Amino acid sequence: MDSTTSLLTRITQTPGQCGGRPCIRGMRIRVSDILEMLAENVSMSEILEDFPDLEMADIQACLIFAARRTEFPRLTA
Repeated sequence: MDSTTSLLTRITQTPGQCGGRPCIRGMRIRVSDILEMLAENVSMSEILEDFPDLEMADIQACLIFAARRTEFPRLTA
């Protein structure tokens, strides 16, 4: 298992928890919440302070998860 695949195991989806949205390690911290904070220029260290159960690898997993969701097949003419 490569490091990217290993990081992605931190992202979980459980029916009935947070509306089935992707969360971090089964906690009620949604991937979208972390991504929105990063987009609003909240630093990773601030996020880790605000959510003491989170680890830096959790934030990295959110970013990889989002990047994978934006991969689209390339169209050629």
